[in-house]
Amino acid sequence: MSESGARYVVIDGSTARPAKFAGVGAEIVRWMGGAYLKLTGWKVCGDFPALEKAVLVAAPHTSNWDGLNMLATSAYYRVKLRWMGKASLTRGPFGWLIKALGCVPIDRSQSNDVVRIMSDAFGASERMVLAIPPEGTRSAVSEWKSGFYHIAVAAGVPIVLSVLDYGTKRVSLAAVVYPSGDYEADLAAIRGFYVGVRGKKAGKFVG
Repeated sequence: MSESGARYVVIDGSTARPAKFAGVGAEIVRWMGGAYLKLTGWKVCGDFPALEKAVLVAAPHTSNWDGLNMLATSAYYRVKLRWMGKASLTRGPFGWLIKALGCVPIDRSQSNDVVRIMSDAFGASERMVLAIPPEGTRSAVSEWKSGFYHIAVAAGVPIVLSVLDYGTKRVSLAAVVYPSGDYEADLAAIRGFYVGVRGKKAGKFVG
């Protein structure tokens, strides 16, 4: 990891302290998320960093179950995750619910500059943790998409590495990365935190 110019803060996995108290409603949601994780056998590792804004790398992403597990984990941590979705999801009778669950609508029918759109969204928000699966798909891929990195650089926010390891049934917050702007060098270091990690569908994730 020394070849990267990025600054890394490795998160101690021996504890799993959540973000600060956010009200009774958040505590109810936290209890529900914690109960789900306990019933399904997941262990949470790492204190949530004291950050108001960040891009959260959510990997591996090989199954629809990953999204549910991450939402439960974010509830446990008292953190509302934002995520990018098709603009069509936020229309219709249940569009309000999709937005309430954290969707940031992206119109994929047009040639939009997603990096700029998300950078603007960070600038307009007091608090924002944007979860992005770097593979960009649940199918097997050998290369990660660079969008998560460029959004973080454009918005001037750090990157939090979350690891959803089905081999050990642990959801870990591994590190906070302050990118240097050298994507190739930083990516090699970032992917080092995912070596040996197994997705729900074995063989579809390459760390």
